[in-house]
This record gives sequence, structure tokens and C-alpha cells, in this order.
Amino acid sequence: MLRMAFARRHLEARRHLAGVRFGRFLGTGTGSTFGPGDTDLTRWAAITVSDRPVRFPTWDRIAVKQVRVDLEPLVSRGEWGGRSPFRATGRRPDGMVLALTRARLRPSRALRFWRAVPAVAREVTAAPGLLARFGVGEAPIGWQGTVSVWRGAADLTAFAYRQPEHRAVIARTPADRWYAEELFARFAVLDISGDRTVLGWTADEEERTTR
Repeated sequence: MLRMAFARRHLEARRHLAGVRFGRFLGTGTGSTFGPGDTDLTRWAAITVSDRPVRFPTWDRIAVKQVRVDLEPLVSRGEWGGRSPFRATGRRPDGMVLALTRARLRPSRALRFWRAVPAVAREVTAAPGLLARFGVGEAPIGWQGTVSVWRGAADLTAFAYRQPEHRAVIARTPADRWYAEELFARFAVLDISGDRTVLGWTADEEERTTR
């Protein structure tokens, strides 16, 4: 955890990562409740925006497993730390897609939000076309997000707008004003290298995508 704290500071300063326009080190969890009980202290994530690959040799040396996902931003709405980090291309993908959500909760609205999460989490776990999912966070409480990988854009769209619990949460968001800041981005998955189980991938799901 100390390594994470120092690495985060250096990444934000970007002194040793030439060409990085945006970067965050993140903790991870299951993403089922958005609370501290989801935390996975054995898995950490880095997200970077750059024109060429970014490597983390220090982390690579101590990692038991690792995976890298190269992405092209297709759609991005909202801000992260007051910035719009992704330059969306608007292209329609013909393969796997990754969805990233990130939000900073208003403290006065957090309890109401957490009560709405479990029903949506149950829906996404059973959603057709879901290949992997996990939670990400910049702090144990209130600065959370989700990462999900889908077989194709149609599967992601079907979940986002046709599943009743998720659709209800979307409808409630403007009135309930849960978020002080929020971001949603959709990416084309260009390449996945390393151990996919780090993403929560399973053999059955991988077999299903190749049929």
C-alpha cells in the first residue's frame, strides 16, 4: 500500500512517464457494493492515456500475475478530476468493448446510492455477453468506478438500456444527484496481453466468445 501511495504521486506528476497525458493508479474490488467490503488488496490497476505503450517495470518485477488491455476510446462523457481525459473517435467497433464508469459521490447521497447498487450488480453478473468485471477506486469510500468487458457493443447496450434495475438507476440519477462528478467511457479492446484471470475472466466465458 505504501508503494501504491508513492507510485500514485509520481504518476500524477508524470516525471518519469514522458508522453502520458493522463494517469491514475487505482485500487480494485468486486464492484458489487461500492463499499470498503469490496476491496481486493492483492490487485491494483493503472490507467494511462498516451500515444505509445506505458510500462511499469517496478510493478512488473513484483507482480504474481498481470494483464494489459490496450484500448481505443469510442465514447466519453463527463469529467475525471475536472478533466476530460479521453479523446473519443466515435468509431463503431466490431469486437470486444470495455466500459469504464467513474464517480465521486456526494456524501449526503451516498447511502441512497449504495442501496440501489446490489440490484444492478445482480443484473450485470447475469448479463449475456459479459466477459469480465471489477470495481476500481481512488479511495475506499466515495471515489469509485467499474470496469466491464463485453463480447460486443450490442451486449453492452442491451444491458445498459434494457435491464430494468440499471435503467431505473439511470432514470433516477438526475433527480437524486448522487454524483459530484461522473464519467462514462466506452472503448474498443485492441489487444489483451497477459493473464486474463486478473480481470476476473473465466475459461467458460472465453470459450463462449470464440464460438
